[in-house]
Amino acid sequence: MNEMTAYVGAFVNQLAHMGVQQVVISPGSRSTPLAMVMAEHPMLNIHVHIDERSAAFFALGMAKASRNPVALVCTSGTAVANYYPAIVEAYYARVPLVVITADRPHELRDVGAPQAIDQLHIYGSYVKWFVDMALPEGNERMLRYAEMVAARAVSVASSVPKGPVHINVPLREPLVPNINESLFSPSLPARIVYKGNKHLCEEMIDELYAELSGVEKGIIICGDLHIEGFSDAVVRLAEALQYPILADPLSPLRTGTHEKQVIIESYDAMLKNEMFANQFVPDVVVRFGAMPISKSLYLWLQHHKQVKQIVVDEAGQWRDPTLSLHALVEANEVQFCHELAKRASTATRSSQWVSQWKQMNEHAKQILLQAKDEKEMFEGKVFIELAHILPDEATLYVGNSMPIRDADTFFMSSHKRIRLLANRGANGIDGVVSSALGASYVAQPLVLVIGDLSFYHDLNGLLAAKLQKLHATIIVLNNNGGGIFSFLPQANEPKHFERLFGTPTDLSFEHVVNMYDGHYEKVETWEQFRFAMIDALARPTLNVIEVPISREYNVKIHRKLWKDVSQEMSNLLNKGE
Repeated sequence: MNEMTAYVGAFVNQLAHMGVQQVVISPGSRSTPLAMVMAEHPMLNIHVHIDERSAAFFALGMAKASRNPVALVCTSGTAVANYYPAIVEAYYARVPLVVITADRPHELRDVGAPQAIDQLHIYGSYVKWFVDMALPEGNERMLRYAEMVAARAVSVASSVPKGPVHINVPLREPLVPNINESLFSPSLPARIVYKGNKHLCEEMIDELYAELSGVEKGIIICGDLHIEGFSDAVVRLAEALQYPILADPLSPLRTGTHEKQVIIESYDAMLKNEMFANQFVPDVVVRFGAMPISKSLYLWLQHHKQVKQIVVDEAGQWRDPTLSLHALVEANEVQFCHELAKRASTATRSSQWVSQWKQMNEHAKQILLQAKDEKEMFEGKVFIELAHILPDEATLYVGNSMPIRDADTFFMSSHKRIRLLANRGANGIDGVVSSALGASYVAQPLVLVIGDLSFYHDLNGLLAAKLQKLHATIIVLNNNGGGIFSFLPQANEPKHFERLFGTPTDLSFEHVVNMYDGHYEKVETWEQFRFAMIDALARPTLNVIEVPISREYNVKIHRKLWKDVSQEMSNLLNKGE
């Protein structure tokens, strides 16, 4: 076995023994030894994607759905740059990726060699760790070095907060490895990393409980946070404190088998009413996970800076765009909830505050759910329909812009174990198709709801479904342009609105779906939509259901429902209910 093969073999073998199971490879020459050795490893599943941008988002979706690190491999040059958008998303969304880029050897850098760019620290602060590896050598010390780099990379990517790491691997020609039976001989022991959770000492928990014990008007806010046991733990805490939980759709709290008596879903619409927003100001907020999607919630918190905000984040990051943080708690969220609930459970607390929130939420929900009676195709109703159609343990991937906001407004609590995912790290509309297809590899059944422009952005991603025979259903909400801009101040400037913001494309997506061997259907009625969904869930292939939407009608119905909720809030408050 030559030196390069032994070196790369030790590196790849350690990746596998550290828990990496999935590897997404884009073909190229300089990465040949990495790709071929990985393809030989019995513990690795290889996914080949030609387009590096799509490949990176595919890996991101797979890692997001599985919550395990996924490796990415590409050749040198601009292939490396094409990973950039997905790495940015992974960094902010805390998704573990091990990014492995092949490179020219040091003597061919910055001398005009072909397909050679400066790859050192190319991702800047968007990776948790970067290493430019030494050139391959076959002695025992360098094999240990290769193993150490692999072990450290997986450990760093998987530690709190999870995120991407970058390994740059310079390789000299010849590039074809010597594949033989002893390639992965366990000559050296695998590394072991022991990890524990951060937790507060008893004195700190007592101090925090003392601060909360006398506060009746508190709320708990939960954003995107998926760790085992969190849903039951935070609900138990909320019930002990008698605080309502404002649950973002990407939190694990709207769906599942846990109790939902204190879950509030319709706060975004409720907080649009000024009277409600002013009368229901809490004295303290305890926040878990990423900042929720709701803009009205964000503006409400930002406006009431006197409210004490306690952000609980084991990673210790200051995720507070309202700039109103009172205390940051660096502790495991589940353990924190258990310890605080244990102390609060012995006290008798008034339930009036949480009862008022629940009552207002119930009224708001009933008004918003009137959208189910709409006869015309309406974006918000898609999520009401899906709540009924999707089976237990389904995964719903939601595109950015209007779809995720409609999920926030119209996807209500359910005892079904439906998991909602979205690319809300950097909130881009690119790469969503690839991300959802990556997730579909490990999460079945999977449905993606996406706008037409976001779908267009990532049509290349559909190739993964064809080549890997993936089962996924994509619902394209086609309002022929950027529908969200119709809700923004730009809509009041008609002279340039359509050209600069509406951006209609008038595309027929049927042809591209057929090109990738998918099943396409355009639906014009809700009955057609229901039948198409039932068929798609049973058809093990790529399914694309196009739902034509009128932008003008969509805006009209949204604003009517928000107005009706606001009026109901005012009526209830004026009656003193």
